[in-house]
Amino acid sequence: MSTITTLLRNAVSELSASSDSAALDAEILLCLTLEKPRSYLRAWPDRKPEPQQIRQFQALLRQRLQGTPIAYLTGRREFWSREFRVTPDVLIPRPETERLIEISLNLLPQGRPAKIIDLGTGSGIIAITLAKELPQAAVTATDFSQAALEIAKYNAEQHDAAQIRFLHGNWFASVPQTAFDLVISNPPYIAENDVHLGRGDVRFEPRSALTAPSQGLADIRTIARDARRYLRPGGHLLIEHGYDQEAAVQAIFRDAGYDRVQTYKDLSGQPRASHGRNGAS
Repeated sequence: MSTITTLLRNAVSELSASSDSAALDAEILLCLTLEKPRSYLRAWPDRKPEPQQIRQFQALLRQRLQGTPIAYLTGRREFWSREFRVTPDVLIPRPETERLIEISLNLLPQGRPAKIIDLGTGSGIIAITLAKELPQAAVTATDFSQAALEIAKYNAEQHDAAQIRFLHGNWFASVPQTAFDLVISNPPYIAENDVHLGRGDVRFEPRSALTAPSQGLADIRTIARDARRYLRPGGHLLIEHGYDQEAAVQAIFRDAGYDRVQTYKDLSGQPRASHGRNGAS
């Protein structure tokens, strides 16, 4: 029977041609199979898993070799130091989106009541993180996908974020409330013909949450236009977008009537999120 060391060595050999993180992938999948932390692999390298566990590990390995993202195989991904459930019904949380949280916390002083709406919440990472970091805030989250909303609700329960109101609908379609202090969104912003859609994890993510017409700008344009009616005067619009969309998004914001428009860079130095203030008087 194979030992932990042998299983990992063989798995890394198989994965190395298709994954830049073959060793990490192999360890994560074996830990998932054994229901043990990674420290267990190092403490007991000569342990021999049960035949059923080996078969389960090899099945996961085959899925990974076909490109299935690790997050979908494990069903979880960390964001802002919290673990969230993810499925193929939602996007996989990415470190770049944490920039939205940083900006929001600077826009909305802690300790004060605020009304926030997260459009297209997906797994709920933005809404839940802001609800936990700003406990006095009233948070609303929308999504047109009922399956995604169920994942977001589950994550909210796991993180005791009871103040979030979840609404089923596209963008503002089901939102009766106005006078939000912050409208925030990580909408679809990839062009429908972008070559990157055929590479990496995005091949397995919901296409409706990734792409938008008009070179990826259609949903951003809709949100910017409609948010004016839902923001209080002086309220904030904050949207994540592609690294090459800074100028276009800023133009959309200004054309829609926002002032103090600016774009923020992510940790890799790429333009990642744009902000505008509702200039309505």
